[in-house]
Amino acid sequence: MKRYMKNGVFALTLLSVGSFASIAVAEVESEKPIKIAINEWTGQHLSANIAAELLKKMGYQVQLVTAGGLPQFTAMAQNELDLNPEVWDNSVTDIYTDGLASGKLVNLGDLGLEPQDGWIYPPYMAEKCPGLPDYQALYDCAEAFATAETFPNGRLVSYPADWGTRSASVIKAIDLPFTAVPGGSEGAMMAELKSAIASEEPILMMMWQPHWVFAEFELESVVWNPIEGECVEETQVRETACGFAQASVNKIVSSQMPVTWPGAAAFVEKFTLTNEEQNAMIFEVDQGGRALDEVVQEWIDTNEAKWSEWIK
Repeated sequence: MKRYMKNGVFALTLLSVGSFASIAVAEVESEKPIKIAINEWTGQHLSANIAAELLKKMGYQVQLVTAGGLPQFTAMAQNELDLNPEVWDNSVTDIYTDGLASGKLVNLGDLGLEPQDGWIYPPYMAEKCPGLPDYQALYDCAEAFATAETFPNGRLVSYPADWGTRSASVIKAIDLPFTAVPGGSEGAMMAELKSAIASEEPILMMMWQPHWVFAEFELESVVWNPIEGECVEETQVRETACGFAQASVNKIVSSQMPVTWPGAAAFVEKFTLTNEEQNAMIFEVDQGGRALDEVVQEWIDTNEAKWSEWIK
C-alpha cells in the first residue's frame, strides 16, 4: 500500500538538484536549497516533484531527499529537511504531533487530496444488490457476494493481513453477514479486481484512493452515515455505522522554511492536487510505464493557468 510509511533511517540521498530558472537571483530570499522529502509511494513522488519543479520556476534551488516516513519528522524538526507536500496523518507518531504542538513543524494546509478508505464494487453489482450504495443493502444481499468458502456470508476482500484488520473490525462491530478475506498483497488485490470485472463476477473490496485503479475502472463506493468527529471503527453499531476513519493529507514544513523562504512558503500554501489528477498520474507511472519526470512535466504543461497563479 503505497501511502503506508515504513520506519527507516533518514538518508540524505540527493536525487536531483534544481537550478535557478526564469526569476533573477535577487528575487530569491536565500540561495540555500530547499530540501524536499521523498517517501516511498508514487503519489508522494508526484506531489514532491511537481512542487520542486514549480519552486524552480520561482528561482529557488531544490534538493529532493530520500527520507524514511517517520524519521523525516525528526529531520524537519532539526531543520535538516524543509518540506513534505504530502503527509498522511494516519501514518504518523508522536514525533509528528509533538512537532506540530511545539512549532518545530508547521502545517501549511491540506494538499487537496480527499483520502477515501472504504469498500468498493463495480457498477454491475448494484443490479445484484438493490439498495447499494447504502451499506444497509449489504445485510439483505450478502449471498450475492458469497463464494463457496464463505456462503451464506458475503466475501469481502480486505487489506493484506499485515496492514491490520479494519474491515473485519467493522464487520464484527455492526454484525454484517460478511467474511473478510485478507488480500495477499496490493498486486494480488488488483489482479483479483481486474479478473472479477472482466467476467462480471461478484466482488466487494476494501480499497483506498488516490490510486491508479480509479483511473482505469469505473468503481462505486459503499456509503455510510455521516458523523461529526472521528469514526471509531471498532465500536460503531448497525443503525448509525460510519464505516472507516479517514485520513487528511497535509503540507508540512520545518519552522525555518517560512522564515528563510517566505515566497516559497506562500507558494506551498496555495499548491493543491486533486484525487482525479493523482489517480491519472499514478496510472501513467505505475501501469503505463512512463517516466515520472515525463508525467510531472505533462501535468505542468497542462495546468499552467492554475500554477501560474500560485507562483506569483
